[in-house]
Amino acid sequence: MKNRPIIRLRRAAALIAGLAAASVALSGCLYAMIPEGSSRPSATHAPDTEGVSADLLPYYGQTLTWNDCGAGFDCTDVTAPLDWENPGDGEITLSVIRHQASGTAKGSLLTNPGGPGASGVELIRDNLSFAVGADLIDNYDVIGFDPRGVGESSAVTCFDAKGMDDYLYGIPAAPRGTPEWEAELLEGHKKFAEACDANSDGILPYVTTINSARDMDLIRAVLGDTQLNYLGYSYGTFLGATYAELYPQKAGRLVLDGAIDPATSGYDVSATQALGFESALRAYMQDCLDGTGCPFNGTVDEAMTDLGALLASVDAAPLKNGDGRMLGADALMTGIIAALYSQDSWPVLTQALDETLQGNPTTAFLLADFYNGRENGAYLDNSSEAFRAYNCMDYPVEDDPEADAANKAKIAEGAPTIAPYWEGPDSCSVWPYPPTGTRGEIHAEGAGPILVVGTTNDPATPYEWSESLAAQLEEGVLITRAGEGHTGYNKGNTCVDRAVEAFFLDGTVPEDGLSC
Repeated sequence: MKNRPIIRLRRAAALIAGLAAASVALSGCLYAMIPEGSSRPSATHAPDTEGVSADLLPYYGQTLTWNDCGAGFDCTDVTAPLDWENPGDGEITLSVIRHQASGTAKGSLLTNPGGPGASGVELIRDNLSFAVGADLIDNYDVIGFDPRGVGESSAVTCFDAKGMDDYLYGIPAAPRGTPEWEAELLEGHKKFAEACDANSDGILPYVTTINSARDMDLIRAVLGDTQLNYLGYSYGTFLGATYAELYPQKAGRLVLDGAIDPATSGYDVSATQALGFESALRAYMQDCLDGTGCPFNGTVDEAMTDLGALLASVDAAPLKNGDGRMLGADALMTGIIAALYSQDSWPVLTQALDETLQGNPTTAFLLADFYNGRENGAYLDNSSEAFRAYNCMDYPVEDDPEADAANKAKIAEGAPTIAPYWEGPDSCSVWPYPPTGTRGEIHAEGAGPILVVGTTNDPATPYEWSESLAAQLEEGVLITRAGEGHTGYNKGNTCVDRAVEAFFLDGTVPEDGLSC
């Protein structure tokens, strides 16, 4: 099974909103976002404790202390049980940020940027108008939070910066695809997992989507909301659907954008994403060939063959970066994938590939570092660690040689450029705790209408997953955005934006199957 982490909206706003705009000078920073907001006195509301059991009342009844955290935002910490099944066995802290409604608030709107492992606090603090449109900012208290294990909440901690460099960018000594190569990678996964267990203060067994959904209900309650209004992107769709399954009567207006299919197998996830990124890569290549300054020539098929040759060449002879790191095929593929999240980033990808063809890995590393949250030798967040922790606890390890072989054949046929760099040993096979989650359909019976937004050539969460989730949900409503890139709301498609915002603002449910 594949090791590459793909289903995450890494540093979500920047990856989607555009590496391109700030990449012209390539001054070492891919984007500069200005925090938005206006100063207002902090508001507090009585917590919603109706129906709460006695053992959970100390958590649901807590009073929040809000502090001004600059630029019109206020911040607080919420105390949650470490183990929701045994709430007396310890506590964790959840970091929460709020931008109060410019007008009269309809209530709170919780948001999640994806991952698992992306920071919701960072999304709202640095990219408020990317996360939600202006009408929602006017009418809702917009809430970002770092889920358990993530960012400023009680966090998963594994390696220091050097250890993360070795883990994410290290090039195995053994030839790719050999048993020795697999053993080397698996040993690296094992050391990583051991470091996570040693440095995460006992939280690893409890870093799960079900626990995070329970945390989200706690946040809803202590904010004083009787129902949850929620906008979740990418992995955030799984979190939101899980919430609706657990708390259907508490589910208010939920929009799930760029959906994950909770019922698909790990093998299908791997194959569907590989084919999705290959499709996006071909769309990029056609755009590159149709423009000026493209480093490739001929047809799309010919250009893809040449790109495959470039990947093979850096796999055989990695390129040395100015900081001493070596760019191999895996790091180059990570950079390519980072740029495919948004069509706005395609010019940066062209620059990276042009430079790599000339033996210069600078921009390719810039893209890969951006994906991994690395800047100037430091890691800006713990998203890679949290991503692994959630996935290893949420999903069972699959060990079916026949299905594995069929999956590899499907990827090799449908994604020939990506396929050689897609496979590897399953890192979760050496995780220190067994998974507690399972794969299966989510119906959210009794939750009411839930909007699911899918983009037709989304490489990270392919459109068919949005179709599937909308069909599974008892009252799922599918909105289709025709286009490229990851997720659909607030990306310049007026049809999608109007439908989503009318739902949040007025409760207007669009026609199921709306095509935009």
